[in-house]
Amino acid sequence: MTRFATKRTASISSKLGLTTLPLAVLSTLALITVAARAAPLPMPAMTGPLQSPSPFQFNAGPLGELDITGVMSGMGVWQDNPVPGDRTTRANISNGQIFIQKTHGLIQFFLQAGAYNMPALGTPFLSTGATTGDYYGALPQAYLKIAPNKDFSVLIGKLPTLVGAEYTFTFENMNIERGLLWNQENAVNRGVQVNYSTGPFSASVAWSDGFYSNRFTWLSGELSYTINSANSVSFVGMGNAGQTGYSSLATPVYQNNSDIYNLIYTYSSGPWMIQPYLQYTQVPANSVIGVGRGTGTRGAALLGSYSLTPHVTLAARAEYIASTGNTTDGAVNLLYGPGSNAWSITVTPSYQEHDFFVRAEFSYVQASNYAQGDVFGPHGTSPTQARALVETGFLF
Repeated sequence: MTRFATKRTASISSKLGLTTLPLAVLSTLALITVAARAAPLPMPAMTGPLQSPSPFQFNAGPLGELDITGVMSGMGVWQDNPVPGDRTTRANISNGQIFIQKTHGLIQFFLQAGAYNMPALGTPFLSTGATTGDYYGALPQAYLKIAPNKDFSVLIGKLPTLVGAEYTFTFENMNIERGLLWNQENAVNRGVQVNYSTGPFSASVAWSDGFYSNRFTWLSGELSYTINSANSVSFVGMGNAGQTGYSSLATPVYQNNSDIYNLIYTYSSGPWMIQPYLQYTQVPANSVIGVGRGTGTRGAALLGSYSLTPHVTLAARAEYIASTGNTTDGAVNLLYGPGSNAWSITVTPSYQEHDFFVRAEFSYVQASNYAQGDVFGPHGTSPTQARALVETGFLF
C-alpha cells in the first residue's frame, strides 16, 4: 500500500554549482551524493501521490553509508464554525523535517527530526509549535532496526503505529488532513516490534505504550497477504492489555484503554489507487477511568486517487463513523457525544514537479445525533464544518 519515488542521479557539486571550488573541498563534498537506487527507501512511508526524491547519500565512516531526505512545506486554512480557541483562517508551517537512515547491514536505524503539524477532520487546529511540543517532540520517530536477513527484523524505539490506513504526517498521504477514523487511532508508540515475511504473507507484532502513554501495556499485530501485484489485504488488531489512567493531548484516556481492529484492502495499478477499510473500536467498562458502560465506534472509509497526468493527481476520501450508547446509559463520548455519528467527504488535487509540490483540499463534516456543546461553532451547536486548505513546499 506504499508508493515511493522514482530515483534520479546527480552529484552535489554539480547540483549546487560548486565546480569552481578547490579540489580538496570538492573531494569532501563528493562524500555526499544523490544516487539512483535499485529499491526505494523504506521510510518515511508514503501512500502517494507525492513522491520523495532521491536521497542524499553520506559516508559516515564506521556507520557506513547513510541516506538523508527531508520535507519543507507550509499550509493555509479556512474553515467555518470554528470552536472556541480556534480561528476561521490560519497559516503555518506544515512540515520542516529531515530523515536520516541506514538501510543495509545487520544494524540499521531511522531518525526523523523537526517540526510538523497533523491536521485532522472534525478537530481544532493547533499551531505547528504546539503540535510538535505537545505530541511527540522534535524527534517524533526514531528506532534501531536489527535485520539478520530480509525476511526478519526487530525494531526498538519510537515507532509508527501498525493500525489504520493513513500515515501520521501530511506529505505521506493522498489527503492533507487525516480523517474521522484516524481520530480513533494512535499514531506513534514507543516499544519493540518484530516483523517476519514469507512468500505473499507478512506479519508484525509489537509491545508498546499505545497512545504514547509511556505505560507499556499495549499489544499490536498485523497480518498482510499480497494477492498479486495490484491487490493486497491486511488485518490489524491492537489493544491495551492492562489499564492506564494517564492522559495528555497525545494520550486520550478512553482511546488509550480501547481495542482497535482494521480490515484494509488495497488496489494499486496504473493511475489508480483504491483503498477501502473498516474500523471497529471498543472501550470496556471501567469505573476507575469513568467508563460506566462499554462504548465503541464502528467506521468505514473509502480512499482513492487517480493520476490524471505524471504531475497531476486527484484524490478523494469518504467516511462514516458511529459511536454506541447514549447520554443516559453511562456511555462515554468518543465522537460528538455518546451515540453520535458523522460522515465526511474530502477532495484533494495535487501537483508535483520534481521536488516542488502544491495541493489544495476541500473537506466537509456532518454530525448527527450529537450532544449540544460537543460539535462545532462558538457554542458547540453547529453540526457541520467545511474547510479549504492549500499546502505547498519541497521534498528533498
